[in-house]
Amino acid sequence: MLDFISLSNDPADMACMEKFYALTLDSFQGSANERLWLKTNIKLARLWLDRKEYQRLSKSIKELHRACQKEDGSDDASKGTYLLEVYALEIQMLSEQKNNKRLKGLYNKSLAVKSAVPHPKIMGVIRECGGKMHMSEENWKEAQMDFFEAFRNYDEAGSMQRYQVLKYLVLTSMLVKSEINPFDSQETKPYKSDPRIVGMTDLVDAYQRQDIKNYELILQKHKDQILDDPFIREHIDEVTRNIRTEALLKLIKPFTRFTLAFIAKELQITVEEVQDILGFLILDKKVHGKINANNGTVEISSRADVERMEAMQEWSASLGLLWSTVFAPGDSGRGGGGGGEESAGIGRAVYV
Repeated sequence: MLDFISLSNDPADMACMEKFYALTLDSFQGSANERLWLKTNIKLARLWLDRKEYQRLSKSIKELHRACQKEDGSDDASKGTYLLEVYALEIQMLSEQKNNKRLKGLYNKSLAVKSAVPHPKIMGVIRECGGKMHMSEENWKEAQMDFFEAFRNYDEAGSMQRYQVLKYLVLTSMLVKSEINPFDSQETKPYKSDPRIVGMTDLVDAYQRQDIKNYELILQKHKDQILDDPFIREHIDEVTRNIRTEALLKLIKPFTRFTLAFIAKELQITVEEVQDILGFLILDKKVHGKINANNGTVEISSRADVERMEAMQEWSASLGLLWSTVFAPGDSGRGGGGGGEESAGIGRAVYV
């Protein structure tokens, strides 16, 4: 009965669900059915999460956590499965609140629980939130691994969330600049032609081929499918910037002088965006050149010029070090005695 009641997603039913759970919990007063009490309270906590009533949720989580502990305050291994469900609820709340500091500790703690045989959907939730946490830290590789595990668990559970997480997996494969197509694995291959993710499938294909024109067209064509998700929308700009950067580097390779307008036209982006990318590349020393903002031109130094300049800088630094050593304040201007002999000795060494 509890499982049937919890299936409703209609906001109008949530008040009824709350009353139902409250009555159920009242009926457990004085009974020894602790596991049914835990199960009902977890469902009630999930209701608070769906309604974003975080204060009430926090209170429920603390109560549930106490119920999953021994008298000495340590976690009860016999209730490991319930404990992971409680962790999953708190992890979701912290993820929604973007409280990454607490989230990281709880995420690591949940992965350390070995006494449980959780439902794969619970592990899917934990791994998905872990992936989002890693993304916020720009730890793309760790995020990629978590999203793959989340997808695998959701797929095993038959959860529709597998489609959304698969999009996140594709997103991270582009951010790590992987040459391996994410749909080459045995687990993801059946979804390659699924209409619900075809936009991301085509996008990663264009990205890996460095086909920027097709990438931009796909992004516009499947805008609703790709950008409807706030999480993807938050990170897709980084992917777009990466492919534009690679296209720009390839485009300017034969030139020693060009205009910002020319690059903007070829890449179909604004002059300001070109200047921003070039400025970053110059600061990062991936491009050796100067931008003339007044006339919108860029001059690229040849590799030979750069190497000659670097050699001059090294020679200048070495000469400065030698000068400071030879004419150190303690050695110059001394009068008579051993100091004069020492200075003369240094002088002779230099001239030799």
